[in-house]
Amino acid sequence: MSAAGSEGSAAIDPAPQARADGIQRLQVGLFGIAAMMLLVGLASIIGSQADLADEAAVPDAAPTTEPRPSSAGANPLADAGVVPDIPAEPSPAPLLDPLVLPPPTSAPAANPSASPKP
Repeated sequence: MSAAGSEGSAAIDPAPQARADGIQRLQVGLFGIAAMMLLVGLASIIGSQADLADEAAVPDAAPTTEPRPSSAGANPLADAGVVPDIPAEPSPAPLLDPLVLPPPTSAPAANPSASPKP
């Protein structure tokens, strides 16, 4: 009987273990929320600093040459010197006579003597 009594007292009570697990989960959750708040704050700071840097930046310089008005019929490929080799006069299309075919004839009748007999 003493052996049975010692086994019963060695059993762990589930209530303190459940409480410790709950506290650990609470700590992990609070740590996660705090980490997310820090990340959002850091992103906000970086974004505001980038906006300030954009406002303080020197604008791009204006072009030193005046743009030329483009003509309505301008060909940009010809302006760049990329023009296909086109002959000055188009070559005349060859004149072809229409193909004359004999009128269709009906198919020859099948030879009954050529077919195999059963």
